[in-house]
Amino acid sequence: LLAATPHPSSAFAPAWAPAILPMALPNTLLSARGRAPGGQGWAAGLRASMKFHYSKVQRETHPGISVWDVTGDIKRLVEEAGIKNGFVNVINQHTTTAVTINEYESRLVDDVRQFLTKLAPASDPYLHNDLHLRPATEEDRQRVLGNGWDISDAKKLEEWRAQEPLNAHSHLLGMLLGNSETIPVSDGKLCIGQWQSVMLVDIDGPRTRNLGIQVVGE
Repeated sequence: LLAATPHPSSAFAPAWAPAILPMALPNTLLSARGRAPGGQGWAAGLRASMKFHYSKVQRETHPGISVWDVTGDIKRLVEEAGIKNGFVNVINQHTTTAVTINEYESRLVDDVRQFLTKLAPASDPYLHNDLHLRPATEEDRQRVLGNGWDISDAKKLEEWRAQEPLNAHSHLLGMLLGNSETIPVSDGKLCIGQWQSVMLVDIDGPRTRNLGIQVVGE
């Protein structure tokens, strides 16, 4: 809650500033998780009761754009973690894939593929695809070196360029769709709608793709 209170720090500040008013915590919360060992307070006790489980979900994807329903995998991981109340973080671990929540229906999935193809055609010209001009800056060069390619050697530089795909359109679509979703868990169930599914969208297949799934709660 916010309230208007005198600002204590400066004569030039306005006559009021937001102040956080403490909220009364239920006695059951205070008694059950009240004061952790070492006097760290109820917040530390609450954290001590939380569970954290991290796993990966993997898919071998199809050429081009493909959409994968991973809702069942996430439900299974929540059940295996024994979490009744909390949330799930789903993070995409690639730069040309995405995570989204919507209806998974075969004809709609075809619509998605066609729409994304029209939105950013692979055949359009993109600066990222000018491989002969990359890396373009010293910062780019350091990133390539940091990922294990010794491009100070001319032969290695050409090898790196040769294995780089022409996939700027995939990067752009991945940015638009998004990289993560957070889903509440209540009574051991994902709090998603009747027709909603959590989906992995690969925009640059075929590849081996990974999603990071962290289940948090109690």
